[in-house]
Amino acid sequence: MKRLENKIVIITGASSGIGRESALLFAHEGAVVINVARRAERLQELEQHIKANGNHCFSVVGDLCDPSTMQRALDLALQHFGRIDIAFNNAGILGALKPTHQISQNEWENTLDTNLSANFYAAQMQLNAMLKQKNGCILFTSTFVGHRIGFPNMAAYAASKAGLIGLTQVIAAEYGRLGIRCNCLIPGGTDTEMGRAAVDNEQAYQHIQSLHALKRMAQPQEIAQAALFAVSDESSFMTGSTLYVDGGISVVRG
Repeated sequence: MKRLENKIVIITGASSGIGRESALLFAHEGAVVINVARRAERLQELEQHIKANGNHCFSVVGDLCDPSTMQRALDLALQHFGRIDIAFNNAGILGALKPTHQISQNEWENTLDTNLSANFYAAQMQLNAMLKQKNGCILFTSTFVGHRIGFPNMAAYAASKAGLIGLTQVIAAEYGRLGIRCNCLIPGGTDTEMGRAAVDNEQAYQHIQSLHALKRMAQPQEIAQAALFAVSDESSFMTGSTLYVDGGISVVRG
């Protein structure tokens, strides 16, 4: 039996990187996937790919800073299937890459709004649906940046992503007795568009690789495999956890 057979799953940030690979993997494992992202053409290509392999999916185009985007995704799930089993809140941005004293109020707020507040409001909506069914699983994507290692020029990104760890723990504590689990991925450096934007030259890329115990970057498929474990029944007794998929960067620094 497939690991997510007949599960109804929402994945945000699904148009590229970890989100895209998770959508492909979850669909392969039997889930009906509702993919959410801003880039319509990429979502359309992803939907075609998933359906060509005989699996089911839907696309919701929109910015998650607008709460109506998540509401549309939830409405779609509830209208078609009457439930939402899993929400993988993966969408995020790097934000301004500059020294802390140079980050403008607008740049700070935009990063916090996208990476933390949008995820908070999405989780609220998801929880309201899951409370009615008395079960569900929520997963966030955080980062080692600002959690175990402070990287220069990433204050807003680090602060916003670290906030997701606290949010994860509180949701787990509040809703575990009601059948709802919540966990948080901590990926290491990953070879995605966002990862390449953070290290935009070969020397920086090689340096980041060297910080990992495995001396390489992750492929997004590897992070997707960890996400699959975190949302599947194989992790049924895990909640409030930070799941490190970081190639050992948090324990070996250079």
